[in-house]
Amino acid sequence: MGKDLNGNELGTGILQKLNGSYEARYIDRFGKRKSITGKDLKDVKRRYNAAIFENEYELNIRESYSLDDWNEKWMNIYKIDEIRPNTIVRYKDCYKKHISPKLGKMKLTDITQVEIKDLLRNMKKKGLGYELRNSVRILLVDMFNKALIDEFVRRNPAKGITLKRDEEKEIKVLTEEEQSLFFDCCKGTFYDNFFTVAVTTGMRIGEIASLEECDCDFTKKEINVRRTLVYAKYEDDEKKTFHFEDPKTGSSVRTIPMNKKCELALKKQIFQKRVVVNKAPKSKMPEEQFRKLLFTTSFNTPLNSQIICDAIKKIVNEINLTRDLLEEVEIFSCHAFRHTFATRCFEAGIKPKTVQTYLGHATLKMTMDLYTSVLPKQMTNEMNRLDEKLDKLEKESESELEKRLNIIAFPA
Repeated sequence: MGKDLNGNELGTGILQKLNGSYEARYIDRFGKRKSITGKDLKDVKRRYNAAIFENEYELNIRESYSLDDWNEKWMNIYKIDEIRPNTIVRYKDCYKKHISPKLGKMKLTDITQVEIKDLLRNMKKKGLGYELRNSVRILLVDMFNKALIDEFVRRNPAKGITLKRDEEKEIKVLTEEEQSLFFDCCKGTFYDNFFTVAVTTGMRIGEIASLEECDCDFTKKEINVRRTLVYAKYEDDEKKTFHFEDPKTGSSVRTIPMNKKCELALKKQIFQKRVVVNKAPKSKMPEEQFRKLLFTTSFNTPLNSQIICDAIKKIVNEINLTRDLLEEVEIFSCHAFRHTFATRCFEAGIKPKTVQTYLGHATLKMTMDLYTSVLPKQMTNEMNRLDEKLDKLEKESESELEKRLNIIAFPA
C-alpha cells in the first residue's frame, strides 16, 4: 500500500512524491514498468484503475508508434525479405508521396477511419486514379493488420473501406504483365479458349456465347457475329432463362478477322465441344436451339456472364496466392478483355476506324470517347514515326543535293 506525505494510505501502487504530486505504478502484461502521475489524486486513481482494467482484459497496446515509425518497422520486418526490389520501391514511393504527408506524424492509435477516408477523398479530388488510391488503401490495411497482430493497436481503421471505380472515367484494361500472368495461369483450363477469343477479338460475352461452329470461317479466317445470347427474365418467363437476340446495334453485326491465337483457340474449342457433348449427362440436355453452341459449360448448357466472371475470379485468386498485396491482380469482369483488345490494337498502331469496326461500335466517337486514355500514347508513337520519316527524307534530300554538287564541281 502507498502513502501520502502525512502517512495516510493511498491504495496499492499509489504514492505521493516530495513535490506533492501523486504517482501510480504497475507492470503491464508485456513486462514493462508503467507510471501515471498528476497533482489530482482522484484523477490519478481514475487513470490508474482504467489502465489496470485495460491490462487485465488485454485492451492496452504494447507500444505507441507514429505511422511513419511503424511504416519503417513494418517494411523492415514484414516486407524487405519477402518482396522484389522494384516492389519495395513502389511501396516506399506510395507511402512517402501519398500517406506520410497527411498521416505520418499521427499515432497509430489516433488514426481513425475518418482520417483515412478523408485522405482517399482528397486524392480523388486531385485527380489521382482508382488504381493509386486503391494501392494506398491496401497498403494501410496491411500495415494496420500487422500492427494489430503485434498489439500496437486494438483495431484496424482501414478495414472495411471500399473504393468504387468510376466506370465512366476509368475502364479496366489489363496491363501487359497482367495479361501474360492471366493466360499463363488459365492455360489448359476449361474456359481458356473462351478467354483467348475474348481478348483477341474484342467480342462481347453474349456474342461469344452465341457462336456456333458455322460462324467460324477458317478458310477466310473470319468470325461472323450475327446474334447475342442473353440470360434474362422476359415478361412471359417464370424465371431467368436464355434467349437469342439481335446484336446490340446494327453495326454489331460484323465480320471479325481471326489472328493465329484466335484461330487455334476456336479449333481447340470445336474439339472440346465434341468431348463435352459425349460426356454431358442426358438429364442436362439443352434445348434444341442451344445444342450447337460452341462455348458451353461442362454440362453442355449455355453460358451467362456470372459463370464467366466466376471462372475469371478463380484464375485471379490462383495468381494472387503467390503475390504480395500491392502486386495482386485486381478481379475484373469479362468486359475487361474487350477493353484490353482495343487497347492492344491502338498500341499496335491499328487505326481507330478499324478498331471501331472490330468492336461493332455504332460511331467512331464512341470508340474515341472510351479509349481517350490510350490514344495520347499512340499519338506520341505516331509523331515519333513521323519524325523518323521526315529525318529519312531529309537525309535522302541532303544525299541527292551532295551528288548534284559533286557533279557540278567535279564534272567527269
